[in-house]
Amino acid sequence: MTEVIGIDHIYIAVSDLERSEVFYDRVLLGTLGFRKNKFTLGGDPHIQYFNRHFGYVLRPSRTQAAHDSYAPGLHHFCLRVDSAVEVAAVATQLRGAGIEASEAKLYPEYASDYWATFFIDPDGIRLEVTNYRLERRERHDHW
Repeated sequence: MTEVIGIDHIYIAVSDLERSEVFYDRVLLGTLGFRKNKFTLGGDPHIQYFNRHFGYVLRPSRTQAAHDSYAPGLHHFCLRVDSAVEVAAVATQLRGAGIEASEAKLYPEYASDYWATFFIDPDGIRLEVTNYRLERRERHDHW
């Protein structure tokens, strides 16, 4: 059976490409060490942020409907860093960049070692940064 080995890319449709670029530059470039390029596809400008593992691409939306995280579709997007210490550093860096990120804290209702910070992009897409928890590490190493 073929095994999926990762997420290649995620596309996010945004209502204002310039406004979202400013936001994601602070989050993905300034805080999380992604790189960036721009390209045009089908006549539409795209902005791609990427690291060694996957790409996160912004494209212009075709409607002005507001994002509803409880409608069918994307509820939230979670990025993983290595440790709880890094989650706390990310939360501090995001707030320092003017992004309203929650304090990093432990969420034992999710897992005994689940640390996270939460924030929202300009279109209302909920974002999270969490640590690489023991359960995930064990799943990876002992599949």
